[in-house]
Amino acid sequence: MPTLPFPPPDAATLAAATQLRTSWDTLIAQLQEARNAIDDPALWPAPATPRNLAEGYRYVMGFLYGSIARGLGPTQEFPYFVRCIQPLNRSTIDNADAIYLAAPIDGNYSYTIRGKAGDTRHWRGEPPVREGRKAPHYVIFEAPSGYSGDSGSIKEMKPGSRANCDVLDCTRLQVNPDGSFEILLAPERPAGHTGNYMRTRVTRTRTRNDGSTESREYVTQLVMMRELFCDWEHEDLLDLFIYRNDLLGQAMPAYTPELAAQQMEDVGRFTRNQVHFWNEFYAITCEAYGDMNGDGKCFMPRNDFNRPNAASLATAGGMATNIYCGGIYELEPDEAMIVELNQPVEPLYIGFHLGNMWGESLDFANYQSSLNALQAHRDADNVLRYVISHRDPGVANWVDTTGHPEGYMAVRWAYAVKPKENLPWATAKIVKLAEVLQHLPAATRLITPEQRCAEIAIRQEHVQRRYRQH
Repeated sequence: MPTLPFPPPDAATLAAATQLRTSWDTLIAQLQEARNAIDDPALWPAPATPRNLAEGYRYVMGFLYGSIARGLGPTQEFPYFVRCIQPLNRSTIDNADAIYLAAPIDGNYSYTIRGKAGDTRHWRGEPPVREGRKAPHYVIFEAPSGYSGDSGSIKEMKPGSRANCDVLDCTRLQVNPDGSFEILLAPERPAGHTGNYMRTRVTRTRTRNDGSTESREYVTQLVMMRELFCDWEHEDLLDLFIYRNDLLGQAMPAYTPELAAQQMEDVGRFTRNQVHFWNEFYAITCEAYGDMNGDGKCFMPRNDFNRPNAASLATAGGMATNIYCGGIYELEPDEAMIVELNQPVEPLYIGFHLGNMWGESLDFANYQSSLNALQAHRDADNVLRYVISHRDPGVANWVDTTGHPEGYMAVRWAYAVKPKENLPWATAKIVKLAEVLQHLPAATRLITPEQRCAEIAIRQEHVQRRYRQH
């Protein structure tokens, strides 16, 4: 076969070719290590069933998809927001009501976020607008010093390893009458600045077990953001633009072999380490498959809920204003679980969600596998009662397992100021599916198959709009 009449490559081109191929081979090797977590018992995979194995491969490909978006595009010099989690890469027992966004930054510099929202009166505690488009139900920006899971080991969760330098949620966000806003992110607030501000460099002191103290400076590496949707029919995404203040309007440097090689290695490392971290987190920290610390119980109990706990490194991060509660359902075809959510102090947001044993949220567009407090019927005693089952019991507050015999249950209560007492809690009770109504209040809202289809249609339209690619 004849060859193209190209001149022989020079030394720089040969060196670049070698570097790039080496990085490509490293990427492929790391992806294989990620794949091994699907079925290698030493890497804590979910129990092997035909569906779990299929979803395991999707789980790994989802982390690859997310790692490509994260590693191949934005930089700390020229950041933009990318989706950390979405239907194509669900993970971390994610919230079906949330869109998760992140932009890389270097907290030693100053940045600006410009945004635009629909009607925001509900952010200020006013009744939401009844017509027109609304801002998301709840929005929060966070400035962590690192990305959960990047080390590949739950050892990263030890105290002092990471910090959230600042938090700003929609209850404190200053918004102009037209819905626009700006947030300054910088190591220090400039003199005279009175607008929205987030610190990107902080010093924290912690007390060790022996009573001694340790001080450490933390620098923000990324802006994490969540937009939570409750009224899926009428709430819209924010418009967002982030830039480093001293580089606005400047040209991004041309692509180089060194950058391409680094990006390939980052994509492989992110994918491999994230898969390994979360598998270990579910098995060891959540104790999803049995008692791991010898105390005779599991952090995520079966057919029950653990005690409410705040987001922290001990929960691998999470939304700073959340109180969490969780467990694992395990149901036979003729069984149902009645879940009761109790909240003595009313939060800003309540969400209930199911996930598979890989920590992927169940399909929330085509199934009612989640229900927030606005979507659900609340009983006169202020209790939210849900029915989890494999078949539709005709109850409005049905949460669909999509056929999974077991899976995660996650409750999220968000508070602008977390209560120190009268915390919310959840309970669970197993009953026969045919006897569900005997265990529910007489005023329980029922639903027809036609009404169920209409509810699913709202979900399908909203999810397409939330994650639009056009």
